[in-house]
Amino acid sequence: MSKFSRIISTGSFLPPRRVSNAQLVSDLAKEGVESSDEWIVERTGIGARHFADAGVGSSDLAFEACVRALEAAHLGPQDIDLIIVATSTPDMVFPSTACILQHKLSQINEAAAGILGAPAFDVQAVCSGFIYALTTADALIRAGNAKRALVVGAEVFSRILDFKDRTTCVLFGDGAGAVVLEASDEPGILSTDIHADGRHVGILCVPGHVNGGSVLGDPLLKMDGQAVFKLAVGLLEGAANSVIEKAHLTAADVDWLVPHQANIRIIQSTAKKLKLPMERVILTVQEHGNTSAASIPLALDQGVRSGKIQPAQTVLLEGVGGGFTWGAVLLKL
Repeated sequence: MSKFSRIISTGSFLPPRRVSNAQLVSDLAKEGVESSDEWIVERTGIGARHFADAGVGSSDLAFEACVRALEAAHLGPQDIDLIIVATSTPDMVFPSTACILQHKLSQINEAAAGILGAPAFDVQAVCSGFIYALTTADALIRAGNAKRALVVGAEVFSRILDFKDRTTCVLFGDGAGAVVLEASDEPGILSTDIHADGRHVGILCVPGHVNGGSVLGDPLLKMDGQAVFKLAVGLLEGAANSVIEKAHLTAADVDWLVPHQANIRIIQSTAKKLKLPMERVILTVQEHGNTSAASIPLALDQGVRSGKIQPAQTVLLEGVGGGFTWGAVLLKL
């Protein structure tokens, strides 16, 4: 049984179709919905997002991100004995997107079939999903129940957007990010902190479900933006301080903040409360939009591959999502 777990590689994937604000505004205008690039950028910091083509599911995006993470670790699917996928937009009601992903990974080559038999399951905590999934994988590895895990965030939020609601449809995008988490004798995941408060289920939700072959309720995303903003800033500060304290460190010891990429204002407010300059914050919201559970691993991968985040640096991940859920992870790469 190992004392720690450590992220040994990262990977990500964005659907090829990039939709700029100008293109989205033009498409919305055709439906009688008014917006503008200036309005979107001023309120959110978002300049573009990526949308998956018809027929492309979360498992497809997850597969591409996992292939990249495995290549970076010089591993094959057969070296993995745990798969956790964080998603709010699964391919099916069931089985889990993780099981579908496992099947796709097993077909890469003959040796890859060795991944079959490993436990695979989804985590649903919306935009906090990757934090929840990473926390779960860390606990399973520390308990000796796994040696090497693929932890993934993957979303096709474009499928649940109401393109007649300009307050939400401009915010979200599709994508996937993944990490390989491995048992280690050296500290990697330093501390974790996850929470939920079900009193706030109504401020960010998709209030619909399948019944008898029909959709009951509303299958499109609903959000009270002001309520989410007010909750998010305070909760993120609390979770960040909690993981720093658990690790017996201070905010000054944090080299990089990798936040959930929901809104530039929330990110700036959180960084300010932690007294972290924006130069030490990984930002992808301008190009990715809010990719929900995929946003943190997407940003982490960009930070690693750009050379900004270096080995042995201390990195703080944090996110909030519908539920209302929130949490943070402090780690060294």
